[in-house]
Amino acid sequence: MPLATSLAIFQSCNITGVPKSTRCAILRDMAKVRKAERRLPLNKTHKLKRQDWAKKYLKTDFSKVLWTDEMRVSLDGPDGWARGWIGKGQRAPVRLRRQQGGGGVLVWAGIIKDELVGPFRVEDGVKLNSQSYCQFLEDTFFKQWYRKKSASFKKNMIFMQDNAPSHASKYSTAWLARKGIKEEKLMTWPPCSPDLNPIENLWSIIKCEIYKEGKQYTSLNSVWEAVVAAARNVDGEQIKTLTESMDGRLLSVLAKKGGYIGR
Repeated sequence: MPLATSLAIFQSCNITGVPKSTRCAILRDMAKVRKAERRLPLNKTHKLKRQDWAKKYLKTDFSKVLWTDEMRVSLDGPDGWARGWIGKGQRAPVRLRRQQGGGGVLVWAGIIKDELVGPFRVEDGVKLNSQSYCQFLEDTFFKQWYRKKSASFKKNMIFMQDNAPSHASKYSTAWLARKGIKEEKLMTWPPCSPDLNPIENLWSIIKCEIYKEGKQYTSLNSVWEAVVAAARNVDGEQIKTLTESMDGRLLSVLAKKGGYIGR
């Protein structure tokens, strides 16, 4: 009975009259409280495109793929993360309540093989449209990382980005093509597929670190510094584990006929 209450679980076993505290104590030995995952619904077209994508890239050398994405971090962190055990007699710490998590910072990064690219911070107040996205890539990714790579590396690298409007627009596609990232060097991406991008797992690692024990931040600079520190603690082996998971993800997509896979 996924997501059932302790009362419903005990009633299904024809057990009544047990206090809630006792029910929870018993269930903790065999289960844990989880929130339902939120995912966009996949229609038939989405599933077919995900299967086509998996078939297209099934024999790809994923060590050559740069997986990219943006992440927004707020001062307060995701809802529901500030939970944990408190000893008897102790008071729960006071937590600030601010609209929209107190504001946030937009972060861009990439991973390839065992290397982290970035993270880079989008300037506060900048809304990423096609033009600002391309300018951001020019100032960060291209000038600070890509230009230092060898000609052979650039020849073999495949650039992955999702289908956000600022990424997939004609303007951005043409701009990337002028940079040499076009055709087979620019990975096509299926709709509604964050579960297929290994950098999403990196974002989870970073968020778990910066918001552990319900931590909040007092300024955008302080949460950005926390992101940078957490990213530095992610070693090459962790990143390699994520990028090497791609073969399994593709096989899972095919096995599930385009359905969502576990991350």
